[in-house]
Amino acid sequence: MHGICHLSSVPCRKDPSDRSELVTQLLFGERFTILESAEKWSRIKSESDGYESWIDNKQFLPLTKAEFLSLNSEKQHYTTELVQVLTNEEGSVLPLLLGSSLPGFHKGECRFGERRWKYDGQSCTPHKTERSGLIETAHLYLHAPYLWGGRSPFGIDCSGYMQMVFKLNGMKIHRDASQQAEEGSLLSFIEEAEPGDLAFFDNAEGRIIHVGMIMNSSRIIHASGEVRIDRFDHHGIYNSDSKKYSHNLRMIRKLI
Repeated sequence: MHGICHLSSVPCRKDPSDRSELVTQLLFGERFTILESAEKWSRIKSESDGYESWIDNKQFLPLTKAEFLSLNSEKQHYTTELVQVLTNEEGSVLPLLLGSSLPGFHKGECRFGERRWKYDGQSCTPHKTERSGLIETAHLYLHAPYLWGGRSPFGIDCSGYMQMVFKLNGMKIHRDASQQAEEGSLLSFIEEAEPGDLAFFDNAEGRIIHVGMIMNSSRIIHASGEVRIDRFDHHGIYNSDSKKYSHNLRMIRKLI
């Protein structure tokens, strides 16, 4: 069985309970495979990154296998404005968040199944991932508040932020910082880093707990309290507000 997110965003939980930890979010148009289904909750596997979580059965629409495969094989369109709206045939509107998918998008209309919406906002169909595009997209989220498990301009965590920036530039990466730290190639020296490379940071136990995108030799953009730009060197991130290092550099990886 398969499904699609038909709401602005849907919370994805660690366990099948409204009180369970938020581990990620689905945005409009994102698809998934249903691994397990109960009366109120379903355990799903995201199509884009293979991430597993639980979602409320009232917060998605089922797809047939044929619909699921068709939507996955078509050219992907993503919204590129902080907030826009879809309008259905009855005139009702649905808010869309930056980075939402537009399934079945053609000539200003988004469709799947029997549902039809009109979309007049800006969108992109990314092809080759470029460093300049990554940095430009990263700035769109500047000052977005930090939210553990978030993936939208109204709340986002460090790895969800990096995942969305790459998504909008046509490249799928994993959801969590520890998973992202295994992608691409490892750099030996900070001097080798280029804009768009990812820097990873660990805690006292050596566990990867944070990720940010290098902008240049001395600046990094990352989600910590909010999406912000801070100084960056071989020690880590120097927070301009607290006047001290906030994150200890572990490694730098080149994904493109």
